[in-house]
Amino acid sequence: MIPARPAPIQISPRQATPRWQQLWRDAVRDPMELLGLLGLEELASRVSPAAAAQFALRVPRGFVARMRHGDANDPLLRQVLPLDDEERVVPGFGLDAVGDSAARAGAGVIRKYRGRALLVATGSCAINCRYCFRRHFPYADETAARGQWAEALAIIAADDSIDEIILSGGDPLSLADGKLAELTDALKQVPHVRRLRIHTRLPVVLPERVDDGLVAWLRGLPWPVTVVIHANHANEFDGDVDAALLRLRDAGCLLLNQAVLLKGVNDSVDALADLCERGHRAGVLPYYLHQLDRVSGAAHFEVGDDDALALHRDLAARLSGYLVPKLVREVAGDPGKRPLV
Repeated sequence: MIPARPAPIQISPRQATPRWQQLWRDAVRDPMELLGLLGLEELASRVSPAAAAQFALRVPRGFVARMRHGDANDPLLRQVLPLDDEERVVPGFGLDAVGDSAARAGAGVIRKYRGRALLVATGSCAINCRYCFRRHFPYADETAARGQWAEALAIIAADDSIDEIILSGGDPLSLADGKLAELTDALKQVPHVRRLRIHTRLPVVLPERVDDGLVAWLRGLPWPVTVVIHANHANEFDGDVDAALLRLRDAGCLLLNQAVLLKGVNDSVDALADLCERGHRAGVLPYYLHQLDRVSGAAHFEVGDDDALALHRDLAARLSGYLVPKLVREVAGDPGKRPLV
């Protein structure tokens, strides 16, 4: 394991920028720097400048510190390093893998499932995962937070069948606390909204985001709040992540994890069992194990259905039932996630 930058960033009371935003700005963005930090300069020939230009590398240094120094097959590194594999054109892989465009209800508002409205709150993430199903999403035109959330709020208020709001992105927790409060203060005036769900990778990749301001915002919400984190490997957890997740639980949030089955990352029973058990020790219940969304540039991560089903059977035979996530695929036009078991 390599250390993060040795000098911690100190924020004086007069500074307006929260520490998590400083750490975000200090993220590694150059593939050659990342390989140098890990002692893996020999991988430089496999890095794709074209892939990095199309979908930039971004990884917080605290996440880099959890990667194994000198290990070209590190499962965390594999998730973020832009490789020449991404340039392959593979039939069946496209720009809109899950049918977001067809489910558009307004700027940044997606309606796929009954009773739920998903808000693409922002296009920003603290980390760019190479298998991301929205890596080609037109965020410049499609973010719900634009214009003080006006269009999204109008759609929600006009449809009393919507009782759950899902914040997604990008990563909704990349927004400042004030921007999040702007939305939820308005939602408090909509009587048919009963639940809030937040899909976020930040508590795992940048646990400093779970600060006093975020916790205060969560504590002030009038609805049950479910936070769905995204971790694919047990090595993504450490003491800082555990502390962030504890703060979320103490704020009253239910914590679930969704993972993606990824070749070379977690495509073994041992890796999946370790992930489920490690997450549970941090207070997170396994929720979904997704088959890969077939987005262009991610074909090298795909695990076949037969192998996925065999892995899931072996996982169910090893773990208690509540530790086994549902194996699912998202299919455009379906009324819900499609179970594979």
